[in-house]
Amino acid sequence: MALHLIKLCVGATSIADLEAWIAGRAAAAQAAGQVFEQIHVTRMVPTRRDELLAGGSLYWVIRGEVAARQALLDLRPFTDGEGVRRCALVLDPRVVPLVPRPSRPFQGWRYLPPADAPRDLAQEAAAADLPDEMRRELRDLGLL
Repeated sequence: MALHLIKLCVGATSIADLEAWIAGRAAAAQAAGQVFEQIHVTRMVPTRRDELLAGGSLYWVIRGEVAARQALLDLRPFTDGEGVRRCALVLDPRVVPLVPRPSRPFQGWRYLPPADAPRDLAQEAAAADLPDEMRRELRDLGLL
């Protein structure tokens, strides 16, 4: 069974902001003649590699909500120039919006069991096409 990771998406204010950042990195790689891989570097190396790569995703917390996910494609442990062990999480650049769920801040990443993972927003047809901010307000009002 697949296992997931959850992490704060520091600096992003919305799903669209995250997608724009990814698109900018992809465009810069293409302009430099490089093959684009979306990589997010973490300080700790997950030990449950096989479970994560069996269909797991990185779930992003944006503005206090678990809001989006990206499929995990690979985990690449390495040691940086200062001798600190790190891990490059290789992600599918496609961002999948989720049915938002509140989340308190935490440091680093955590394992996220499949039973605790929010559903993809596409499964909620009524809200799938709404902008993030409108969806948040409607949910806060109890209308979604």
